[in-house]
Amino acid sequence: MNAWQVASNGGLDALAPAELPAPAPGPGEVLVRVHAAGLNFADLLMIRGTYQVRPPLPFVPGQEIAGVVAGPGGSPWVGRRVAAKVLWGGFAGFAAAREAMLIGLPDDLSFEAGATLPVVWPTAWIALHDRARLAPGESLLVHAAASGVGLAAVQLGKNAGARIAGTAGSAAKLALARATGADAVFDYRDAGWAEAARAFAPDGFDVVLDPVGGEVTDASIRLLAWGGRLLIVGFASGTIPAIRANRLLLRNAAAIGVYWSHERDARPVERAVAEVLRLHAAARVRVAAQRVYPFAELPRALAEFAGRQASGKSVILGP
Repeated sequence: MNAWQVASNGGLDALAPAELPAPAPGPGEVLVRVHAAGLNFADLLMIRGTYQVRPPLPFVPGQEIAGVVAGPGGSPWVGRRVAAKVLWGGFAGFAAAREAMLIGLPDDLSFEAGATLPVVWPTAWIALHDRARLAPGESLLVHAAASGVGLAAVQLGKNAGARIAGTAGSAAKLALARATGADAVFDYRDAGWAEAARAFAPDGFDVVLDPVGGEVTDASIRLLAWGGRLLIVGFASGTIPAIRANRLLLRNAAAIGVYWSHERDARPVERAVAEVLRLHAAARVRVAAQRVYPFAELPRALAEFAGRQASGKSVILGP
């Protein structure tokens, strides 16, 4: 099968095309013919060797796939269209996936759209509903609102009845966040963005979803309402902030980490995916890829993703 392989950790030049045998699925696994694979920030970290999961070298990166189950013959999933999160191995013609992590795709959802489903949508849903308990009428600030998890959070927040503000770093991304459902948008390259956000929510934000970290987190704490919840989703800025506990205390607020796995959180993930698919079927959310690249252009796709040139979810097609 055609694949992209990492022989030694480093930058994107560590990626190289390779011809490899298809993986042999283990107990409880199936073999999926990959038609599309989603790109994630964790892929970049794994290629660099700085992610918490470090595959043995050489390895095939890629953690989010959609395709058709090809085997083994006794599995009831054979022939079905599915999406799945995998530990690694997604940027290839075939990938092994655990049956417990398979998502059956509805007929009207393309493989490209299906490849965006396993990671960002459960993350946004678990953050807003399981962790923050977002309520109708509350105010929600979504940072990186034009990213994959940001666009999902804006749509889910809108369906929950929240008033939503979003931040992003370009005019095009701000326009996308607004078109997706944000009531107000702010450019966090602007020195006055926090003051503008405060004008939108004079009593502070009930919930802030933060996948950025760094200075954005510090500003977000200052924008929390009484009893506000700051959702720590990631550190795309590359800087892990030091949160001043006194600022949380004075607002009776909470900083909440959002991290899930199928091993610990199977039921919340199942609820999240089921609800997203229900909303998709009712045309109340749009599950879609913003950019789709040919398989041969994975290095370029990851470079644009790393350089923040891409909005929403980026996907490569299978070989």
